[in-house]
Amino acid sequence: MFQFPLGFLRLFSLLDGISFLILLYFSIYEKRMLGNDDAIRIPGMIHGGIFTILFLLVIIMIAVKNWPLKRAGQVMLAALIPFAPFFLDPSLKREQETDHPN
Repeated sequence: MFQFPLGFLRLFSLLDGISFLILLYFSIYEKRMLGNDDAIRIPGMIHGGIFTILFLLVIIMIAVKNWPLKRAGQVMLAALIPFAPFFLDPSLKREQETDHPN
């Protein structure tokens, strides 16, 4: 099971990366190329909700786990760059395994 809050942060970081790519597809292909102006409404709301939860989890990590602002900034910056959360996840996984060895 996921350890709170780092396990959930990893999950929502990956969900954010996936939802961002889906949103890019809908905004570039469906809206711009096919002319469907409503194409990004639902994917945009879903991505916004996931991003908000990710942001709250980062705040929790700062408050509860005394995360440095540099680390929090890395996670939030990765959320703004396509594919970056997938490259960040291995370091978060190592941190999670160090924090909670089985």
